[in-house]
Amino acid sequence: MEQLTERKQFHINGQQQNRFMFKSGEFELPLYMDSIGVNPEQESVDRTKGYPYFHWLQTIEGEGEFELNGRRYSLPPGHGSLLFPGVPHFYAAKGGRKWSTLYVTFGGVLAASMLASLGIRHTEWLHWDEDAPITSQLITMINQAQHDEDRTGLNASAQLYRFLTMIKIYGQKGGRSSVFQHLEKLDPLLGWLDVNYGDPDISLTDMAEKLLISPRYLNSLFRQAFGITAYAYLIRLRIIKSKEMMSLGDSSRSIKEIAQLSGYRDSSHFIAAFGKTEGITPEQFRKLHGLISG
Repeated sequence: MEQLTERKQFHINGQQQNRFMFKSGEFELPLYMDSIGVNPEQESVDRTKGYPYFHWLQTIEGEGEFELNGRRYSLPPGHGSLLFPGVPHFYAAKGGRKWSTLYVTFGGVLAASMLASLGIRHTEWLHWDEDAPITSQLITMINQAQHDEDRTGLNASAQLYRFLTMIKIYGQKGGRSSVFQHLEKLDPLLGWLDVNYGDPDISLTDMAEKLLISPRYLNSLFRQAFGITAYAYLIRLRIIKSKEMMSLGDSSRSIKEIAQLSGYRDSSHFIAAFGKTEGITPEQFRKLHGLISG
């Protein structure tokens, strides 16, 4: 795989905005950086369908204001937000004042599972102590993107993983609003699904019983967290896990076997669900990522 780094510079009110975008080559890394940069005067953004990649955004000066699921959240200095793909959101400078940000966007077939292993399974709002190295690490990554001659994308991927672990180590979740306090109720179920997703008999009732709540309330929590129902989340999780299996480079596993391991009783239902989610068949996914010849 080859990734070419493109540097973009904008001048806003006499200040320079640096943005570095990474263009994927023929194959993708399991975890890769899409873009990284600094915006000295962050503009307002309205994404009714969310962003296609994971998106970390933090404040270095001023204060931003987010709107998510009909609620507003502030992002002052020392605070950051990790937005999951496809989550509708709006953000802008609070009170129309200057708001400066750092950001990084990323993806990869293993990105979701790596975040889950760090205990991050939905959009998070984090803050950290002044001496935490989160901001300095992100600035280092931006400087590295400016000067790095690496054409494989491996350096950026390695730094990205280190940054995500820093978020886990130093990020604090205190001061959440009521919606995100409710989301914490989902964590035991999400952990259970990470292990038991391959059981084809899992039902909405089974999931609700894990949290001792009604199926209706469970769906309400999932809609607040992910914009989809609990069972739609399970389908998405199964597709993510199947992509991980196909990304391990072991082409000896048949589509039928992967379907069964992912929680589907037959390959036809798996292929249909995969195509609806990804827009291609599992076999096409394998070819696209160089996992089989032909």
